[in-house]
Amino acid sequence: MNIEDLLEKTVTGLGYEFVGLERPGSGLLRIFIDKATGIVVEDCALVSNHLSRVFAVEGVDFDHLEISSPGLDRMLRKEQDFARFCGETARVKLRVPQNGQRNFVGILRNVIDGNLKLEVDGELLEFQIGNIEKSRLVPRI
Repeated sequence: MNIEDLLEKTVTGLGYEFVGLERPGSGLLRIFIDKATGIVVEDCALVSNHLSRVFAVEGVDFDHLEISSPGLDRMLRKEQDFARFCGETARVKLRVPQNGQRNFVGILRNVIDGNLKLEVDGELLEFQIGNIEKSRLVPRI
């Protein structure tokens, strides 16, 4: 089982949504969780303690574990994420360029059968979710 599948299963089993994982280096695992009422420090501590034990049993190698809420610039990974935040502005980076461009900022309009429709400067563009390398919400401030 890969680490993202393990995290999805474990974090969901605790009643949270697994939002994403980052490995910025130096043995750090940064895990983002969410729930409908928001995340507080006690949620992070509970998930951290549980995952530390799970990782020990599963032999997951890490030096530091950080549990966090997704923040205002929440990452979007799954089709459900894009659907949930339709109408919001997002920054999308593609794996393979489309029309010579990899980076887009626009309004999430629709998600159907693995394809995202993003309105960029009044034009509706379509991307395969599998071609999206990274995507985050653009915070409204």
